[in-house]
This record gives sequence, structure tokens and C-alpha cells, in this order.
Amino acid sequence: MTHSMKLLGLGAIALASACKRVEGAEASARTQQQRPPAPVSVATAVARDVPVYLDEIGKNVAPEVVNIQPQVAGRITGIHFKDGATVKRGDLLFTIDPRPYRAQLESAQANLARNLAELDLARLEFARVVALLQTDAISQQDHDARKSAVAVSEAQVRLSRAAVDTARLNLEYCFLRSPIDGRAGQRLVDLGNVVGPGAPGSLLVIQRLDPMYADFTIPENDLGSVQRAIAAGDARAEVRLPDEPDKARRATLTFLDNAVQDGTGTVKLRATVPNADWHFWPGRFVKVRLVLGTRKDAVLVPMSATQTSAKGPFVYVVKEDSTAELRPVTIGQRQGDLIAVAEGLKGGERVVTAGQLGVTPGGHVRSQP
Repeated sequence: MTHSMKLLGLGAIALASACKRVEGAEASARTQQQRPPAPVSVATAVARDVPVYLDEIGKNVAPEVVNIQPQVAGRITGIHFKDGATVKRGDLLFTIDPRPYRAQLESAQANLARNLAELDLARLEFARVVALLQTDAISQQDHDARKSAVAVSEAQVRLSRAAVDTARLNLEYCFLRSPIDGRAGQRLVDLGNVVGPGAPGSLLVIQRLDPMYADFTIPENDLGSVQRAIAAGDARAEVRLPDEPDKARRATLTFLDNAVQDGTGTVKLRATVPNADWHFWPGRFVKVRLVLGTRKDAVLVPMSATQTSAKGPFVYVVKEDSTAELRPVTIGQRQGDLIAVAEGLKGGERVVTAGQLGVTPGGHVRSQP
């Protein structure tokens, strides 16, 4: 075979290969043109002001917890409440046998009456001595003795009055009353038991339930943002139960700890939430949203519009010619059923919210409900 014939054969092969590639490209284009538009659901990105927040787990704490303890010794003769009852300030809870303390009060009052009578007598005798001293009918020594007797009687009266006050106070201690409005727990003593101020434990625990504290912590890296929000007056809190995500209650940030906790790198905060209906309960875990401010004109799309690939999050943007564009985006904070898009999208653009599996970049789409 000659050299020219070899070249002619190679040229024919190359020409045939090129023809096949052209035919393949034309077939692919025809297939692309013949492929029907992918059915998708479309939503329009909206721009509005949204809160900037921190979501944390907190715990409810009663603002006042009182341990009812006896201040005098005696036998319990009356229990005037039911376990778990609502009590008001001043309600009678327990009665300790008052008879010994009533007798002590009567004895102290009798001593006071005797000392008052002795004081009256001492003053009368001192008045006579003063008159006799002017006529030199009595010595200066007798005058001074009568004057001292008056002072001693006055001191005895003051001592007796203090004893009466102590006895009356001990008698009042026999009737244990609630110092706060709240809810009683389970009583820890039964009728007939002897109690005293030196006994360990308490008779009852009462907790105030309105308002309610929600204690929570934040990472120390967020402390600066929280401090700036507090200084600007923008910080506020929302408290909700874990099983009630749509029933958040507005709260007031009332406490920021003065130090970062060792070992955990967190800072303790406290929000105070109104709780007149006792919706929140001491010791229960809650979700706390600490709002730090407002972001103006944030772009929001439905949560289902965002997809994730190996290169990061993206959305399919539907263009004017009904073709889909794969657009990488930067995701921000969730806002209910929507999510903020920090970068990559503008308000008013349409995004695919369902049917992404059938969409190809640059391919046509057909919007449907």
C-alpha cells in the first residue's frame, strides 16, 4: 500500500468520526429540546425585617421558695391546708400547741403588773423624801436610797415588758402562716408530731409561681453581642415549652452574670416571664429565644427551597424564560417556616420549593401548585 493511500484512509476515518460526533451532539440537542419542562412548585423570595436571635435551652425556677420551719417547740395540733393547695400570704398552715406559751405570757404579764405597782410605790416614797429633805427632816443618804429604788423599779418594769413581748411572740409562733402567695407542696409532718427549731428539715415548702424565672446560658463567644444589645435596649426574650413551639411568651431579660463559668465557658442569664395562669412550672425545661436586634430587609424563602450539594447550599432560581438556574447561597437564621438567605438571592426572585429532583440547571420548568 502506498503512502498516499494510507493518508487517504486515515482522512476517511477522521471524517467519519467527526460526522458521528456532530450527529451525537445534534441528537443530544434534540433530546434536550424534546424533554418536557419539569413540574415544580415555585415561591417568591420576600424581603422584610427579621429578628436576630440566640436559641438556648433553659430551666424554670420559682422566684421565691420558702421552707416553713418551726420557731418554737411543741406538738402539732392542727394542719389547715391540703397538699398542693394554693395559699395566700397570711394563711394559717400549722398550729403548735399554744397552751404552754399562753401560760408563759400570762405569767409575764403578771410580773409586769407587780413591777408597775412597785414602781408607783417607789415614786411616791421618793416624792415624800424630796419634801422632807428640804426641811432637813431626812438625811441625804435616805434621799439617795429612795432615788435608787425608783431607778431599780423602772429597770424591772422594762425587763418585765421585754419578757411579755417575748412570751407574746412565742405564742404567735405557735400559729405558722404562709409568708408569700404561692403553691404548697407536700407536707413533711403529720398531726401529733413534736417539732422544734432545732429539728432538721422543714414542715412544708411553698413556691411562688408568678412570675416565673427562666435561667439559661450562652457561649462566651456571644457575650459581646448580648452586651451590645442590652446597652442599646434591644435585648428581649421569648420563652416557650418544648411541646408548644407556637406558644411563645414574651419575657424580660433581668439578669446577666458577672463572670464566665469556669470549665463550661458559658455565661448565665435569667429571663422573667409573666405566669398568672401557672403555664410554666418550676424545674421544667423550656426553650428560650434571646432576641438581640432586627436585620433590615432580609431575604426569606421557604425552608424547602434550600438544597445542599458537595459545594454547599443552593437554590434553583426560575428565570423569566422559565429555565432553572442553580444558585449557590449563604443560609442565615430560620424564621418560622421560612429561612433567611444572607447572600446569593434578592427579594422578588422566584425559587423552586418542590420537584427539585426533576430539575436540571438550564432546563425548562413548569410551575404548578
